[in-house]
Amino acid sequence: MIPITLNKFRELKWWRRIALASLSMALVTFTSCGEEEDVDIVPPGEVSEISIEPLHGGARFQYKLPGDEDLHYVEALYTNAQGAEVFKVASYYETSLEIDGFNDTLAHTATLYAVDRSRNRSEGVEVTFNPLVSHIHLVKESIWIEPALGGVQVHWQNEAAKQVFVYLYIEDGEQSEERILSSSSLDETFMVRGLDSIPYDFSVVVEDFNGNKTEKVFKQTLKPLFEEKLDKTDWSLVSSLSVDGNAWEGETVNFFDDVVDTKDSPADNSYFIINRDDNGGVLNFPLDIVIDMNKKVVVNRFTVWQRAYWYSTAENQGVSANYYYYQNENMRSFDLWASNDLDEWLLLGKFDIGDPKDEDGNIPSEKIQEAIDGHEFSLDEISDPFRYLKFSITAGYGSETNVYGSEITLFGIDDVAAR
Repeated sequence: MIPITLNKFRELKWWRRIALASLSMALVTFTSCGEEEDVDIVPPGEVSEISIEPLHGGARFQYKLPGDEDLHYVEALYTNAQGAEVFKVASYYETSLEIDGFNDTLAHTATLYAVDRSRNRSEGVEVTFNPLVSHIHLVKESIWIEPALGGVQVHWQNEAAKQVFVYLYIEDGEQSEERILSSSSLDETFMVRGLDSIPYDFSVVVEDFNGNKTEKVFKQTLKPLFEEKLDKTDWSLVSSLSVDGNAWEGETVNFFDDVVDTKDSPADNSYFIINRDDNGGVLNFPLDIVIDMNKKVVVNRFTVWQRAYWYSTAENQGVSANYYYYQNENMRSFDLWASNDLDEWLLLGKFDIGDPKDEDGNIPSEKIQEAIDGHEFSLDEISDPFRYLKFSITAGYGSETNVYGSEITLFGIDDVAAR
């Protein structure tokens, strides 16, 4: 700032004097604050009384915190099995810290630091530990596979409850494919579908979140059970136990006529329309459709389709540019029941298509494609043989007047008695 004498200051116009005085005061205040501000450069004390608990693929450190009031966290710095320098932290509320990422039982070191709120680090305290066998090897040893309809079920235990990736290799002597299964559950079961009823060799590799992998090991040779789409030719509606879905162009039997409704033409209007006026004046959920398959079947999965067609205008020959999927009058959730006498019913499962609309009503393109392909659901277990199927609609997407649905297809073993 350029120095100015008192006489010169008095000669300035009044508004210049005020501006100059204000600027001078601001500079003085800024300088004073800067001179009074203390910068913390004092590191906290070290952690102490450290004890070590070996873990599968890592270790847990228990310790006593230093007494610094501005302590923020404790940091462990180490090199994992991939050769990467990594760190884990625990807040000042904790007195223990866990590290992982090791794939052997050799001696390793980690350095523990106490860090304050000004990010000052204490002196490091180095600790040495030997991890237990990594959990990925325990998972690998626990894996067992069993045949299922149209595929296999893969089971394993994961006592560490840490994320694992199981690479399943499937070979039939001519072709090989890889499926990747992922979970952090203690007990896990995956259904692997799309396999023919021929012998396959199954091998596995298990990987953890840090990139450590087991060696590839052969598990077993298995032949998946034969799965087929159930023939609907002989199916019939048990009208006395079913709602009336015969409003306008809709018919209840369209639900199993093997014709899936599409958007692009009113010519394949294959869906049921459950209208409240035809069912006592109210949509009294659950709305049951009971089917006699006239044979005993076994089911492990099924696919359902919503109504796709949405009437537009006569000028467009009734064809809409939009799908009717996930709209008010379509079915949304339902229960599946099985029986052999129409008296005792066994619940096969509760299912929900879900509502993918955002707050503006937009639907992701992949959800539209899912509805076009059909919503596929699997039973928790393969059913026992049964003759009668009850499809109980428990909710739609909001309409209190109508509920629509297009088609159901079952997969499993058809006509069990004939085999």
